[in-house]
Formats: sequence, structure tokens, C-alpha cells
Amino acid sequence: MSKTLTQIAEDLQASDKKVQLIYAFNGSGKTRLSREFKELIAPKQSDADDQDDDQDDDQQVRSKILYYNAFTEDLFYWDNDLEGDSERKLIIQPNDYTQWALVKQGQDQNAIGHFQRYTNEKLTPRFNPAFSEVTFSFERGDDQQTDNIKISKGEESNFIWCIFYAVLEEVIGVLNVADPGDRETNDFDDLEYIFIDDPVSSLDDNHLIQLAVDLAVLIKSSESELKFIVTTHNPLFFNVLSNELGRAKKHLLSKEESGTYELTDQETDSPFSYHMFLMYELDKAILTGQIRKYHFNFLRNIFEKTSTFLGYKKWVDLLPQVAGSGPNPYASRIINISSHSKHAGDEVRELTDPEKQMVKFLVDHLRETYGFGQLETEND
Repeated sequence: MSKTLTQIAEDLQASDKKVQLIYAFNGSGKTRLSREFKELIAPKQSDADDQDDDQDDDQQVRSKILYYNAFTEDLFYWDNDLEGDSERKLIIQPNDYTQWALVKQGQDQNAIGHFQRYTNEKLTPRFNPAFSEVTFSFERGDDQQTDNIKISKGEESNFIWCIFYAVLEEVIGVLNVADPGDRETNDFDDLEYIFIDDPVSSLDDNHLIQLAVDLAVLIKSSESELKFIVTTHNPLFFNVLSNELGRAKKHLLSKEESGTYELTDQETDSPFSYHMFLMYELDKAILTGQIRKYHFNFLRNIFEKTSTFLGYKKWVDLLPQVAGSGPNPYASRIINISSHSKHAGDEVRELTDPEKQMVKFLVDHLRETYGFGQLETEND
């Protein structure tokens, strides 16, 4: 049943599960859901124009929930020194969160250690005394270093995540001490939730897997009443977490054409299978007659993953074959064109009947030739 994000946030809060994992495509409302959930757990009370009250609200939020999402990354931006081209710095916008994490909680060195483990031990971040900017240097094998380098987008995202991860590590360690009187700090005594939205932006697969395993191990080490919600658009990240956190509740979040949302439970304990979800979406589109151009992207994704699994060099070799001329040329051409459009207008163009028929033809071909099971669908 379709619901608002507020209603879905309420359902997540009502769950008695320690860990909930949510998969959703980009644009399906993951980040907005994290904001709705935060507002549900710790609603903002003050006038947004009062800075002191804003800081009080931030502290009130952190006492109940810690969350990581796209807004966390937005606190950081680059000053590339376009004139001198020598003083490249990652600027930290004035905010209460990083001051709390880096100054009060003193997590700067732990964050640096995690970052170097995920990237390169010779790549060194350096905070300025005010913790308002970061520079990066790279040590070479000849005892020299290159200063003020600009790191990649993936490294930047990973660095920001490592600040949050260092705080999370401390939080779990402190709360694992059962008696509040024996804890080194009581700052986290009222903390209820950790909400993590897509910490894997721009990471390569190796680092993504390592990050997922480390996060799963950390979550499993939590012995307190703390609950965790993790959302992602990345199927590999979701699969690794599913494997590592076998008892976690698994959901699929989707956005309906009406603007409402649906949170579908995964009843099985087996890991979420991305290509099977794509087949489900294709089946639903065919059943309802709502076939769109992006469904050719789904088809290409399935063909690519299946060809890799079966050891084919080219995904087109899995397409229906035309006697004497190889893969069906129309199928190959329409998938290529539809999945690599450079024109925004093409994305919303209504498909022709032959194009819609080709989607159904290729789905049937995948099922009949490569053993994909028939998925149950509902006409909503």
C-alpha cells in the first residue's frame, strides 16, 4: 500500500528490529526519508532564525539520533585556488556537527586513520587549528611529499564518511558499557537511532566491500538498545550488508507515479538480488502497460550481469540470435540507443508499440533461455 514518507518513517520507528536495510534507486526518496525520520524522532522546536536555538536543536537531535546523508557531505566544499593553483583546501562550512565531532569528541585522528586505511596510508589529511578546512598531502618513497593536492570525489566522500564512522565507533563503544555510571561520557545515554543514507558515493568496489564489512562488524558489536537504519542505491553494498547482517529486516523503497511511496518487505533471509529486482520491475511495467524508456537500461543491466556470470565476452551475445547474422540487430540497437541517450527529451518520449513489444520479447527471452523464474506481480 502506498504511503507518504512520514508514514513510512513511522513504520520504521514501530519496528522492533535492531537493524533495517533499505534498497532504493536514486531519486526514490532515501535522503528525504532520513530527514523525515529525524524529524519524527527529534522534531525541531525553535525558530530557525535564532542561531542559539538552532544549536540547542542540533544538540537535541544528536541526543536522540545520529544520521549521515547527502546533507552531511554538503558541509564540505573545495577552494581550488584558481589564481595561484597551489593552496587547494577542502573547506568545512561553519556548523555544529563537525565542531562537535572533531573538537568535542576529538575524532580527527581516528577519522584520519580510517581514511588512510580505506585509501592509501601515504595520503594524509591535515586539519587547521580551527577545524574549518583540510589540506591533503601525499608522501613519496624518497622521503618527500606533495602538498595541497586535490583528492578524487570518491576519496572526498570517503573522508567525510570516516569522520562519521569514527564518531559511530566511539558511540557504540561507550554504550556497550551497561551501567551509565561507568561510562566515560553520558553524552550518548539517550541516543536511540543511527540512520545512514548511502555512504558509498563514488567508491570503487573493493573499498565499498571493505566499508560494508567494517560497518556490519561495528553494528554487530553493538550490545545496547541502539537501532540502525541503512539505506542505499548500490546493489553490491546492499548484498554485502545482507550477508553480514543476516537477521536484519530488509526493505525495498519505491516511488509511485502518484508521488507516494511503497516500502516492500523482503521476507526471505537470502541476500537481495539486484537483477531479480529489475526483472520484477520489468514484469510490473509490462503487466500495467507502464513501459518507459529507462526499462531498456534495466534490460542492459541484466544482460551485462548475466553475460559476466556465464563467461561471455559481450553482453550482446545473450540476445536472441538471427540465423546467419548473429545477435538480433534491432534489439542490440534499441538497447544501446535507449541506455545511452544524450538528449533530455528522449528520456520522457513515449515509447512506440514496437519498442514496448521488444521489452516484453526480451524479458520472455531472458526467462526462457537463461532460467529466470516468473515473478509474482500485482496490478496496483
